Amino acid sequence: MAHPLSKFAFCPACGSGRFMDNDEKSRRCADCSFVYYLNPSSACVAVIVDGQGRLLVERRGREPGKGTLDLPGGFADFCETVEEGLCREVLEETGLKVVSSEYLFSLPNEYFFSGFTIPTLDMFFRCEVADASALQAGDDAADCFWLPLSEVKPELFGLGSIRRGVERLIAER
Repeated sequence: MAHPLSKFAFCPACGSGRFMDNDEKSRRCADCSFVYYLNPSSACVAVIVDGQGRLLVERRGREPGKGTLDLPGGFADFCETVEEGLCREVLEETGLKVVSSEYLFSLPNEYFFSGFTIPTLDMFFRCEVADASALQAGDDAADCFWLPLSEVKPELFGLGSIRRGVERLIAER
């Protein structure tokens, strides 16, 4: 298997072509000694259950996992807390405003995008929303809908950490 940074052929500091594997998560420049570490990107996942025991799910509109089920969420942006990213992502994808959130757990994941595998750390939050009647799919969600918890099937969730997270949530019910 290729090093996760194998697509990075040149040193970003000096431009040298002698940018080589240093260890399992970094590359080092043999000319200027610059070291680049591939740390996970922060991602957030919203677990939203309504008063009728239904989980808010999405159908992915884009790869990876296009057409499979997902939970609202995404990457935290630069200079944004994970909680801020959580609120922004839920609003973008569902039209719903998060009014409170509680951290549940995290899971490592790999997200394949633009021909590159991005390591992520997916943080799951239990969320309350202001007005569920405003539900409308947006951004990269092709659809969003409420699914009774008794009908949730983890194998229908396309991203690995989301599937494992849903399995964990069901087991803890």
